[in-house]
Amino acid sequence: MASESSFDIVSKLDRQEVDNALNQAAKEIANRFDFRNVDAGIRWSGETIEAQANSEERVNAVLDVFKEKLVKRGVSLKSIDAGEPKASGKLYKLTIGLKEGISQEDAKKIGKIVRDEGPKGVRAQIQGDELRVSSKKKDDLQTVITLLKGKDLDVALQFTNYR
Repeated sequence: MASESSFDIVSKLDRQEVDNALNQAAKEIANRFDFRNVDAGIRWSGETIEAQANSEERVNAVLDVFKEKLVKRGVSLKSIDAGEPKASGKLYKLTIGLKEGISQEDAKKIGKIVRDEGPKGVRAQIQGDELRVSSKKKDDLQTVITLLKGKDLDVALQFTNYR
């Protein structure tokens, strides 16, 4: 009997890259002419990131700068969850959450895609906040990876532990 090959589907965030992107965005915001005298800034606030400025448009511009830095550093924008700008005194604040792990409903969706559209003999098991996909043929696993990369899912996926 042939041994099984497998890989894990995970949704992890490289915190160091997010931190680097945040620092770059903060520097650019501090130096850019259009952000002068509008109290614009972006910083960590516990586990979330907080952007602020004196108008709704400016706080959204701060978010755009941050998104641009994330993309340049290879962090998927599906990993962030930006709320709506809220007035707080004279400033507008925007809370940006970070998403890690695959929720149960997303895991079920991915498992269904693998079952329905993937090659025969490929199995997907939910293990906490990740999925293990296994098959007797390595080529089938490559097909599943290609299939999932082509899908527009709400989660940033990475494929690890390929064996």
